[in-house]
Amino acid sequence: MEEVWTIMSNYLYFIHCAYKAEIHAFVLMSNHFHLIIRFPENNMSEAMNYFMRETSRVISRGAGRINQTYGSRYFRSVIGKPIYLEHVYKYLYRNPVEAGICRKVEDYPYSTLQIRLGIRNGVIPLIRDPLLEETPDATLQWLNTKPSEKDQEEITRGLQRPQFGLTIRDKGTFVHHLEIDRL
Repeated sequence: MEEVWTIMSNYLYFIHCAYKAEIHAFVLMSNHFHLIIRFPENNMSEAMNYFMRETSRVISRGAGRINQTYGSRYFRSVIGKPIYLEHVYKYLYRNPVEAGICRKVEDYPYSTLQIRLGIRNGVIPLIRDPLLEETPDATLQWLNTKPSEKDQEEITRGLQRPQFGLTIRDKGTFVHHLEIDRL
């Protein structure tokens, strides 16, 4: 995992520089990854094709594999509203907790949350995000609060759509109550 984290971190740095990608968050799991990224120059396809091809090539070579590294193409879901971004952040950073790998979101080493919190150094250039940086203690409390099963299912369904959307009527425990206006 550490080697794969390093490879992916270096290529995220590259696509930030070469494709002007704005990286919000990244979580590497043993069999998949989650990435929140924005492409102001509308070059996502080119950048992600490069990222997937090159990380696959380097990971396969390092592992001595000749088979494909990734099971399929990446799947994207456009996050069109700030409130949706809040839901996706929580889903992404809680993924290792929900998988039973760690007890708290800040304990997972292969997450940009540790870089944001200063727990780990990293080369992944993260954009400044008031949602996660203004009140770290409150943010961690929010991220470490388990959402209801209904909210979790709704977010999972929303991420399976090309345009992320929710039908949740009340915010419940899943939403972090901070206004953001940068999308």
